[in-house]
Amino acid sequence: MIQELDTVILMQDYHDQGLVKGDMGAVVMVHDGGKAFEVEFVTLAGDPLGVLTLTADEVRPISARDMPHVRAA
Repeated sequence: MIQELDTVILMQDYHDQGLVKGDMGAVVMVHDGGKAFEVEFVTLAGDPLGVLTLTADEVRPISARDMPHVRAA
């Protein structure tokens, strides 16, 4: 179960927000027992990219087999 402060992976593109599938974010709030989440996205330098309210099917928890990937924001 995804909890506050967990790192999650975005499951779809949000081009209007400058985010793409696979971007990592931090859960800052859990809504309605895990039906939705406030997720903050930042650059590796810590510059904010935005906070999105996402449903449980729009993010997934990180796994031990995930590989980080770098791209310009």
